[in-house]
Amino acid sequence: MILATGVARADAGDFLDRHWRRPLGPQGTPPATYTPQEASLDPAACGACHQSQFDDWRASRHAQAMGPGVLGQLIAMDADAPDEHQSCLRCHAPLAEQAASLAGAIRAKARGRTHEQGLTCAGCHVRDHVRHGPPRRDGSIPKAGDRLPHDGWRASRAFEDARFCAACHQFEDDGYALNGKLLENTYEEWRASPAGREGRACQSCHMPDRRHLWRGIHDPEMTRAGVTIDADAPLLAGTRITGRLRITNTGTGHAFPTYVTPRVTLEISQVDIRARPIAGTQRSRRIARDVAPDLSRELADTRLLPGAETILRYDALQQRGAVALVYRVRVEPDAFYANFYRDVLRGNGTPADRKMMRQALAEATASEYVLFERREPLPKSELRR
Repeated sequence: MILATGVARADAGDFLDRHWRRPLGPQGTPPATYTPQEASLDPAACGACHQSQFDDWRASRHAQAMGPGVLGQLIAMDADAPDEHQSCLRCHAPLAEQAASLAGAIRAKARGRTHEQGLTCAGCHVRDHVRHGPPRRDGSIPKAGDRLPHDGWRASRAFEDARFCAACHQFEDDGYALNGKLLENTYEEWRASPAGREGRACQSCHMPDRRHLWRGIHDPEMTRAGVTIDADAPLLAGTRITGRLRITNTGTGHAFPTYVTPRVTLEISQVDIRARPIAGTQRSRRIARDVAPDLSRELADTRLLPGAETILRYDALQQRGAVALVYRVRVEPDAFYANFYRDVLRGNGTPADRKMMRQALAEATASEYVLFERREPLPKSELRR
């Protein structure tokens, strides 16, 4: 998927300026010709005809954008504080109808529905009850007189442009920054990458074949495709073991990982004959942008820009009973969130629904996975008895 250039790119920019003007305005009264299904903003209504897209969306992170971690904070806010709501809703649930639904739920102290649906089909595709989307796969667009549902749709190549994603995945130049770097800077990271310079848009990787999955750091297969991991066989020199674990950002079109939420950890440890780790032998290296839970300061930034690598070198005394080294790469997609939820539950002063915070913490910790693991035996002739 290649970015448009010249006039087409300028046209896409004008479209996006209008399409993502925040906060989004209400849809208004639907055309009299619309059926109830066409007038509905519920994703299930779209799914009645666009089943495969609906199924993909339902399994995506976009559908979970208003999970308990976000919602648990929003419902603790004042119902009449729309600006505070918009700091989250502008991306997590951007429709004006979702903002109204949230305010109603806060007043009633009851859970609604519309605002809980996250980034829905309408959030990207519907404005003033007009449907918008990319041209057809063959590049064609509707013609006057075509018989189409909901009075047709308007095609724009802006849906194939990386700037469409930047509306939520890039802070403005004057947005919140730490240590001179915007907190959310994914689009600019991409633009400076080989993928950006070659015009390979975000959609190329995150929406292959136009699928509405938006897979990222939460998906082991997607993460694995973006990096190359090498582990050297261990060496023994007397009683010392050496080894090396390397990870290179070979296919991620932005920093690995982008944003402040994920953490990737490289680990090497000695294990015994039952594959049990031997205490005190683990060495580790972290790849992340670590920030304080209250976003007050950046603690470290060890992320890998495209083409960059990091190496964990192992050099330690061989412990009694050690028969192998285990090399491992762990991914915590929601590491920052997990720390934040723990901080809230300890009473850091952030108003939030505690039940939802506990649920959010459980979901955040459950998202961890092992990206890579390899057991390399020590040379038998050198084993300590």
